[in-house]
Amino acid sequence: MAQSTRAMAHHHNHPSGTHAHDHDHAPAAAGEGTRRALIIALLLTGGFAIVEAVGGWMAGSLALLSDAGHMITDAAALGLALFADAVARRPPSKRASYGYGRAEVLAAFVNAIFMLAVVALIGIEAVRRLLTPTPVDGGVVTGIAAVGLAINLVAAWVLSRASGSLNARGALLHVMGDLLGSLAALVAGGVILATGWMPIDPILSLAVALLILRSTWQLLKQSTGVLMEGVPTHLDYDAIGRSLAALPGVADVHDLHIWNMSSEGVALSAHLSLARGDDWLALLAQAKRMLAAEYGIRHCTLQPTWPVPGAAKDDRKVIPVRPAR
Repeated sequence: MAQSTRAMAHHHNHPSGTHAHDHDHAPAAAGEGTRRALIIALLLTGGFAIVEAVGGWMAGSLALLSDAGHMITDAAALGLALFADAVARRPPSKRASYGYGRAEVLAAFVNAIFMLAVVALIGIEAVRRLLTPTPVDGGVVTGIAAVGLAINLVAAWVLSRASGSLNARGALLHVMGDLLGSLAALVAGGVILATGWMPIDPILSLAVALLILRSTWQLLKQSTGVLMEGVPTHLDYDAIGRSLAALPGVADVHDLHIWNMSSEGVALSAHLSLARGDDWLALLAQAKRMLAAEYGIRHCTLQPTWPVPGAAKDDRKVIPVRPAR
């Protein structure tokens, strides 16, 4: 749809009383339940990672060693998530007027980068072991993997009950990767005990690495989108523009921007050209209700543009195609 010159015009005058806000700058930190879940998962993951590393070294199992390295990385990621949550709960300041809610998004982004590095290391070592098979003690692998599977199931259950934030979902992703690693090690140990076929250990390690890579890539895309202030994936930019343009008294909509303030809080700003100058207060209330009810957007900044006296009337409703530059 073509965008008219009128729609692309920038009206950056802000007369007193016309720049209406509806928002709350309170930080979007995790709740007490999420913090408790992260602490429990950190203790379970960090504690067992040491046991698994020792057992993997004794048994000569890449599946156990890779899972132990994965769990150590996850323990560090969980610690980072707790730190980010503490930062996110800080109130807004003169230097951070929006607060620190994006700290959890940054932590999720860093966690995803760490996971990509872990996947690469597992893949390299798995290929090396396929080319040069290494003896593996199937009994030790099976016993340790079974305990690790139980611990990861408990940690995943705890985090799944508090996975409302991006930070908690990132931590759950790490634990689910650990769970898959323990399951793969358990299967590898069983196959080695039953058949003595050693290549199963690096093969299953590669399979787990690919599964982790898929989930990690999704987390990386999501956190990057928030940090780059992209339009949230669950919202339709054009549909929101059409809804605003369809409000009674709106002549056109321009400079429409929609972005995530944190992993969950969505913000919107737009300029609305009014057909008449006396409609603003009623229109503002109606726009706020519509954005909250239909799109879940409760943080909005709407700037009215008053009609110019003597100008020709034009009641066209211009639907925005892209943000004005």
